Amino acid sequence: MAKLSLGIDCGSTTVKGVLFDGERVVDSCLVATSARPALRMHEVYERLHSPEVGYVVTTGYGRELLPESNKKITEITCHAKGAHFLGGSVGGVIDIGGQDSKAILLDRDGNVSDFLMNDKCAAGTGRFIEMMCRILECSPEDLDKFAPKGPTVEITSMCTVFAESEIISLLAQDVARDDIALGVIRSICRRTATFSSRLPMEGSVFFSGGLARFEVFRSNLEKALGRPVVTHPYGQLCGAIGAAIIGHRFIK
Repeated sequence: MAKLSLGIDCGSTTVKGVLFDGERVVDSCLVATSARPALRMHEVYERLHSPEVGYVVTTGYGRELLPESNKKITEITCHAKGAHFLGGSVGGVIDIGGQDSKAILLDRDGNVSDFLMNDKCAAGTGRFIEMMCRILECSPEDLDKFAPKGPTVEITSMCTVFAESEIISLLAQDVARDDIALGVIRSICRRTATFSSRLPMEGSVFFSGGLARFEVFRSNLEKALGRPVVTHPYGQLCGAIGAAIIGHRFIK
């Protein structure tokens, strides 16, 4: 008898998949989207699908690309459900993905009350951080060690092209790489806080997306927002978890 649901979130950078049994995440996987999102979605589907899976929900940019999907749902709805499941009574969600950022206002039941999306510019997204790390010759996975605290520099431009020139100029002036990295991170967090302030969020905020796995981002976003910011080890899987939670309701 089918008892599991499968949620797949196809983003611009990664494809995430989650198996859900109605109470907990029982398995998950994550692969790079690359230039063939449909192929990557099917790869995730093949890895996680089994006779026990009774319903498949897809979300994200590529939600229409998997023929085996039973239902396609927007990432806003799925992130809201995933954040409510992982974070409890949070007032909103901030998601920083590979190429966009989202701010979602939640009601007490974890439903979407309002939302904002910034998908016009790569500034302040995962792509922006990848650019910074390439210039600074560090891995994104080292950010918590590379830029934990201390002095910083002001990054005045948040346009990816101009910021790249600014970082190169700072390096030419022998400014420490960790100071530059922290300056970029704080600039992203301030920009995100300004963007999300247009929604009347109350209480704590759940931080999802790829950057949520870095404590240096969570702590600086908390300072910029002036309110508690919580996340979860599954924060990057938030959209896929929400899709799986919604899908489980349809299992007969």
